[in-house]
Amino acid sequence: MNIIPSTFVGAFTEGNILQVLFIAVLSGFGLVWLGERAKPLVDVIEVASKMIFVIVGFVMWAAPLGAFGAIAFTVGKFGVGSLASLGKLILGFYLTCVVFIAVAFAPLARLCGFSLLKLIRYIKEELLICIATTSSETVLPRIIDKLEQLGCEQSVVGLVVPMGYSFNLDGTCLYLATAAVFLAQATNTPLDVWHQIGLLLILLVTSKGAAGVAGAAFVVLAATLGAESSIPVASVALVLGIHRLMSQGLTPTNLLGNAVATIVMAKWEAALDENRLRRVLEEEAG
Repeated sequence: MNIIPSTFVGAFTEGNILQVLFIAVLSGFGLVWLGERAKPLVDVIEVASKMIFVIVGFVMWAAPLGAFGAIAFTVGKFGVGSLASLGKLILGFYLTCVVFIAVAFAPLARLCGFSLLKLIRYIKEELLICIATTSSETVLPRIIDKLEQLGCEQSVVGLVVPMGYSFNLDGTCLYLATAAVFLAQATNTPLDVWHQIGLLLILLVTSKGAAGVAGAAFVVLAATLGAESSIPVASVALVLGIHRLMSQGLTPTNLLGNAVATIVMAKWEAALDENRLRRVLEEEAG
């Protein structure tokens, strides 16, 4: 019952992320129902959200200075060895992304009759842009165009890719889960199996919509820990200095997942030109 706030604004004042999501879903249905009459409010909300993330961008640009000071203090007091755990976190996260791509994406690609490696070569420029900008929103028009050239019908691409940017965030989910468990270990917070599953389910919900803006995953992590309350929110400072390095792994994973999902859905809906798909991928590989 805690998901239902006592007042409309109570969810925002209390900082309960699940209540905020509940209000957001209801508001979304209401705005869709109103149609064109809701456009002025939708425009205001869009501008407000962009303003908030610009502010987040300012903080993220300044954050390395604070992270540098924190890391310098840690190294000066405890030695260089204290950075080993952060290095293991980064390596562990990258390895998790690679394993996830091999275990989840590769079999799907094989079932749909195309090579995942050839697809990666085909969208390599977009993947590199994601790594450089740590945001998949920068390549949205390019990935839509490339998937249409690959043989997916425009109607499928136009639906699956934008929805994937909000609901198919594989890399972000992996980052949030990995970082949350690391922070629990760092703060000696006990998490039994059921607690871990509950935390994972919350992260799967709160991660939605975090793909488009650089640094949004860090904000989502802090908000989720604040709502979940067992892991101290202040502990997110431990991963602030390495967030960008981890973002360079999660954003290309998100993009690749959306590309694979679009091809799978196009094949499912008989909206995929398979001959064109194989021809384009072979030409790119050659």
